Amino acid sequence: MAMSERMIENYLIDMDGVLVHEEHPIAGADAFIAGIIAAGLGFLVLTNNSIYTARDLSARLSRSGLSIPPERIWTSALATALFLHTQRPGGSAYVVGEAGLTTALHDIGYVLSDRSPDYVVLGETRTYSFEAITRAVRLVRDGARFIATNPDPTGPSMEGLLPATGAVAAMITKATGITPYFVGKPNPLMMRSALNTLAAHSETTVVIGDRMDTDVVAGLEAGMDTVLVLSGITGRDDVERFPYRPTAVVDSIAKIPVGRDVHTIDGALTPVTPARDIRDDLR
Repeated sequence: MAMSERMIENYLIDMDGVLVHEEHPIAGADAFIAGIIAAGLGFLVLTNNSIYTARDLSARLSRSGLSIPPERIWTSALATALFLHTQRPGGSAYVVGEAGLTTALHDIGYVLSDRSPDYVVLGETRTYSFEAITRAVRLVRDGARFIATNPDPTGPSMEGLLPATGAVAAMITKATGITPYFVGKPNPLMMRSALNTLAAHSETTVVIGDRMDTDVVAGLEAGMDTVLVLSGITGRDDVERFPYRPTAVVDSIAKIPVGRDVHTIDGALTPVTPARDIRDDLR
């Protein structure tokens, strides 16, 4: 039976654990990005972190030796803003978050207000205040729709783990009985919005991430091939604990050949799809 490699035209690449650990680059990340650019392929760097703007993150990556322009960075804050723009253009929101989120909402024409807003939007911040959370609880109880940028319960810092958006969202949910709509990973909506930003198709796009419970499942549900790198959160022994599998598992992004069908690289867990239509077998 003849086999054929799929064309790879675009990559969606998680940032933390794939390209960098905090401020430290992961070996081979710079060469991989350079290879994508040299091959004329498209890519976006994805992160659930809503604290920083794309420009801030571009500068942070530059300090780590990775030259990635702001337009190649897609955050949960940007995905949330796009979602709200499609749902209720020109609306209003009470925001618990940082500049990455407030800037994204300003850019789509949203008014930030604590007086009868359409939405309460919760993002990540290093300075959650009891006053702000209390205001969010009261607004949600009064009818504001509850949105959160991502469900991550904790986030990394130089000193160790910190409570993140998901943990604070649980507090507001406990007080209101209202569960937020989470826009970021593992919601495949974030992947779909990234695909639309690239004008890309899922069949020719690969997701590269370090977490089975966010990157891999979001890519899978959005119809894309996925590569799990072992340079971040998920370990090799953890893979089989999940009811789904990535297309391939590799030690790091340095092990992924640019432009190659990930079904054929070392570490692939699934074979190349036959060139003929599998529906022939069902007729």
